[in-house]
Amino acid sequence: MGNRPLDILNNALNTAVIVRLKGAREFRGTLQGYDVHMNLVLDEAEEIKEGEIIRKIGSVVVRGDNVVYVSP
Repeated sequence: MGNRPLDILNNALNTAVIVRLKGAREFRGTLQGYDVHMNLVLDEAEEIKEGEIIRKIGSVVVRGDNVVYVSP
């Protein structure tokens, strides 16, 4: 049987991920936690546009309603 989405997030804990949000915003950071609504906690987060770092944010909570995808 295939992995469930939250199983995949669990395997990605404490690793670097890229999170794409609605409105074409992207963040890169270390996944520290998540919940069943796909709210994400990223540490050492950076906002990225066209492959370039726009700004370093630090710790951030991303609301799951805005997440388009999470990529390791």
